Amino acid sequence: MVEQGIFRFQQPDVLYALLGVPVLLVIFWLSRWSQQKKVKKYGDRHLVEGLMPERSLSRPAWKFFLVLLAWISGVFALARPQFGSKLEEVKRKGVEIMIALDVSNSMLAQDIEPSRLERAKQAISRLVDQLEDDKVGLIVFAGDAYIQVPITDDYLAVKMFLTGVGPEMVPRQGTAIGSAIDLALKAFSPVSEAGKAVIIITDGENHEGDALEAAERAAEKGIVVHTLGMGLARGAPIPIDPGAQVKTYRKDREGNVVISKLDEALLSRVAAAGKGKYVRANNIRVGLDVLMDEIRGMEQAEME
Repeated sequence: MVEQGIFRFQQPDVLYALLGVPVLLVIFWLSRWSQQKKVKKYGDRHLVEGLMPERSLSRPAWKFFLVLLAWISGVFALARPQFGSKLEEVKRKGVEIMIALDVSNSMLAQDIEPSRLERAKQAISRLVDQLEDDKVGLIVFAGDAYIQVPITDDYLAVKMFLTGVGPEMVPRQGTAIGSAIDLALKAFSPVSEAGKAVIIITDGENHEGDALEAAERAAEKGIVVHTLGMGLARGAPIPIDPGAQVKTYRKDREGNVVISKLDEALLSRVAAAGKGKYVRANNIRVGLDVLMDEIRGMEQAEME
């Protein structure tokens, strides 16, 4: 709903009386011309006016101005101007997008700078800036999945909640892609005919559950599942405290530094099962723009 200002006249026909303004101007001009003509009969106008100091040259003009102002004010008052506002329903065409962001510890790896997670958040923020008539929501997941922002067209709210996203939001570790997809399916507007898409942003490591089956369920409902792989082929260690001057890294039970690697094979299969597209991020571009081009080609419907 959009609030619009309203200004109107309840009796607009009264405004025709303003046509009398030019008539009054003509009458005033003729009156002044007649007076000056009479003065000329007695000699030079400036000399005659000098002999009559009590005669004000500006007083008639001021009187006429006040009469004219009263006339115009009276006409507007009789027309009864009205001010107000009304709510108007505005419908726009767009799509619905649920972004599922992996916040597991492996997303802290820094093979993509400044980290997989931070780079993903930056890309999401830029994507939201480009939206106009679409709706978007945000899911965070690791071993479990949670709705961080329900489907909405309040882009400022999405960006505000996005800034606080981190691994501490989901205590149980893992990569529950299937749970994230199933949760996204429930989050979409049930009656909307707009195209719907899920964008999974993850490194795909240590995935749990039935990601492929969940993507297939989405495709059966006409919801496209895209995947965006965060990470490089060489992988990277996972810092315990990414902001520390001297970094320490997570180790396995045998004391070896854990190297987190992108699972491209899994993410490609998930995208294929969801009738979507897989894109791998790198340090030059994340790739969300590529997926948005795909989404823009979907059927759009009116959004309230």
